[in-house]
Amino acid sequence: MQKKLLTAIFTIIAISSFSQKQALTYDQYFKNNFKGIQNPLPQTITWLDDTKFVMTKNGNKLIVDAKTGKEEAPAQGFEAPKLTMTDAAFIKGNDLFIKLNGENNQLTFDDAKEINPTMSPDNKYVAYTKNNDLYSLEISTKKENRLTNDGSDVILNGYASWVYMEEILGRSSQYRSFWWSPDSKHIAFFRADDSKVPTYTLTDAPGQHGYVDVIRYPKVGDPNPEIKVGIVAPTGGNITWSDFNEHDDQYFGLPYWKPDGKTLLVQWMNRKQNQLKIWEVNPATGMKNSFLTEEQKTWISLDDEGRRITFLQNGKGFIYRSDASGYDHLYYYDMSGKLVNAITSGKYTVTDVNYIDEKNSVIYFTARKENTARKDFYSINFNGKKLQRLTFGEYNHMSINLSPSGSYFVTTYNNATTPSKMTLVSNKGKIIKELGDSKGEELEKTEIAKTELLRVMSDDSLYSLPMKITWPLNMVPGKKYPVLISIYGGPNAGTVMDTWSLTGSQQWYAKEGLIQVAMDHRASGHFGKEGVNYMYHNLGYWEMKDYTTMVKWLIANGQADSSKICITGFSYGGYMSCYALTYGADVFTHGMAGGSVIDWTLYDSHYTERYMGTPQDNPEGYKTSSVLNYADKYKGMLQIVHGIVDENVHMQNSIQLSSKLQDLKKDFEFMTYSGGRHGWPGNKGLHFQNLKTRFIYRYLLQKEVPKEMLK
Repeated sequence: MQKKLLTAIFTIIAISSFSQKQALTYDQYFKNNFKGIQNPLPQTITWLDDTKFVMTKNGNKLIVDAKTGKEEAPAQGFEAPKLTMTDAAFIKGNDLFIKLNGENNQLTFDDAKEINPTMSPDNKYVAYTKNNDLYSLEISTKKENRLTNDGSDVILNGYASWVYMEEILGRSSQYRSFWWSPDSKHIAFFRADDSKVPTYTLTDAPGQHGYVDVIRYPKVGDPNPEIKVGIVAPTGGNITWSDFNEHDDQYFGLPYWKPDGKTLLVQWMNRKQNQLKIWEVNPATGMKNSFLTEEQKTWISLDDEGRRITFLQNGKGFIYRSDASGYDHLYYYDMSGKLVNAITSGKYTVTDVNYIDEKNSVIYFTARKENTARKDFYSINFNGKKLQRLTFGEYNHMSINLSPSGSYFVTTYNNATTPSKMTLVSNKGKIIKELGDSKGEELEKTEIAKTELLRVMSDDSLYSLPMKITWPLNMVPGKKYPVLISIYGGPNAGTVMDTWSLTGSQQWYAKEGLIQVAMDHRASGHFGKEGVNYMYHNLGYWEMKDYTTMVKWLIANGQADSSKICITGFSYGGYMSCYALTYGADVFTHGMAGGSVIDWTLYDSHYTERYMGTPQDNPEGYKTSSVLNYADKYKGMLQIVHGIVDENVHMQNSIQLSSKLQDLKKDFEFMTYSGGRHGWPGNKGLHFQNLKTRFIYRYLLQKEVPKEMLK
């Protein structure tokens, strides 16, 4: 009897042990090695024609018939088409080179550094800047043509002034402000005069005498660069200046050449940034004619990615993108700039135009329509009829790889609870074949903390606010857990999407008992320009109101410890973290803030005035948005971090806050990084990670940091 009982007990223990899920290993926690749990999807999908593509799966190349989904190995000697290099020119050292017939050919031999080499569409010339002048070089003869002659430390030809690079043309421009015409006969460029723009001096401490960097940086209300829009032939000669008064208080956005190269469309905006006028400029005379006008009660964002206008190849019109309706939508215009009809409409946001089928008058595009935290793929006729969702399920379709003529596409998709998959679909929405699933066999057998997307209704019942949460592993009912909230904040800059995520750090902190949260407010982009408009002349308030609503939900429903609510972010996220520990100190108890704006009078003109206007026309908004004005409410613990030579958000911000807190006899942590700009790599970057890790363990988890967590 006793033997049978022992056998039964051991059987129960064995079954129980077998049914328990296995814990993650050291390599999974600290090296992100999730092989078997999460496997790679097929790679390098390249379309051979409209019905066949090649993909790499498990290291093997396969040719897939899109009509049937049949996969087969390619014939011996097969080589997939290589991506076309549109720009063969490059810089090595300080000189210009071009790759011809597989060999590197040196084109310049002087001491000055060539910058932003850009090939002409016909591949006969390369344009670049040097010492703030614009040049072109004829490749066949290696003849260099100097196109401008007045470049200096304050006159920049074809090289963007700082505020234009950062806020208007975008960082991806790498300061380039010149553009080839499609026929290669002209180059349009901006000439920036920075002489009236105030300077800001950055200092650091290396060596015996330190380091000094003086930049032209317009802060709120300061004079901006004066811009002239020039057009010149690549062979040089007279410059045609567009018919604008460079002394006017104005901005110029990314210009567009019409497809025939005979007309330049120039985006002009007033300083208040609520009027956009697109002018048609004659390259021969510089004369301008009104082409298209848009005005909004709040602001219009200048286009820095060339997505506002997409010309039809048939020359009959273009697709125009605008958020004037309250959501980003598509409109059909003729070539004279006259509206033909709206194409998309409704309370959803178009994110990308993927393909325009002119033959059948159909546009393929992605949008956040079914769920603001997901992207789907759609088709619609030019006339706005026959809108069709082509993707499927409650997934975020992150990537769409469309065949050349739009007959088929490959979608890569997931959601917070489903690892990524890849599927072949027809342009009618018919699923042809699943190509890959990253879910490994070990996933169901492994102890993984739950991540989910939740919605919390705003206080005014207008918006269902998204929140993505990774819960602590094996939560104990009734127990309270510390919260770590990672945010960016800011207008139209949301970070919460319904996506699968699995990292060692995420899972480690879940094991340690941390509630990890990302949350977005009403102006984050989930609710179109309609939602973003709440921030007009009122930065800080609505973000904090919505964040507070979500935190209170976590305390009431998510076992959150109200004494350990930590928020962290960098740049605008740093601003929000500092604002939370002052203005929002009754809810937020801890914060980690990096590269933070503290008072909006200290940030650049274009970004700040777009949302806030100037202190003269919005004094109350500047007062209520300033962290300094709520420093007396500060309590808890804030970690302030800044790069000493941050040229974007000056360390002046963090110094002013720390000075104010010192005067108020408040306790806080402060760390600077020598050589750090708006972020810092290398060992200083690792030090920054460790700094945050120690903060989390000291104040939220209240125990020693495991040595494995320190880099």
